[in-house]
Amino acid sequence: MTELMPSWPESALTKARQVKLLALDVDGVMTNGTLLFSASGDELKAFNILDGLGIKLLMKAGVDVAVITGRTSPLTERRMNDLGIPYVMQGREDKRTALLELTTQLNIEASAIAYMGDDLPDLSAIQYAGFGITVPNGHWFVRQHADYCTTTAGGQGAVREACDLILAAQGHIESALSGFQESR
Repeated sequence: MTELMPSWPESALTKARQVKLLALDVDGVMTNGTLLFSASGDELKAFNILDGLGIKLLMKAGVDVAVITGRTSPLTERRMNDLGIPYVMQGREDKRTALLELTTQLNIEASAIAYMGDDLPDLSAIQYAGFGITVPNGHWFVRQHADYCTTTAGGQGAVREACDLILAAQGHIESALSGFQESR
């Protein structure tokens, strides 16, 4: 089944084996970073459905998921509620401080955290986490300092790629995928 699975770098797999918490930025990671507003001023966001299933599969495998975002949006709150993400921190421009609060709350070490972000406000959290992940449409300086850059752009399934990588590294990818194929 996994013949066509991506071949991730061993350095990324090694770091992903330790992950107990995946913390995600929203704009530019779970979305493509574009802010859309209707004529009446309502904010619109497009979330990728592939990311949502990846997050659910990761949580089912026992990895906690959190969202840390600098903006505050009812759309983000709604999407995270729909996905069952228990830790949603909005309006947090200091991502590292928010991540430190989570490590204390969850009693986990930095080495057990993957943080995925795309821009300069994410950099300190990416550097603090044991596994810093970014996206190819992220800022060049962030890409330079991350442990891994997805091949998929933010908002186009990049979170799913990170989830699959973690599932594969921890030996859960086969069981995650097996529930979706017809038995022969």
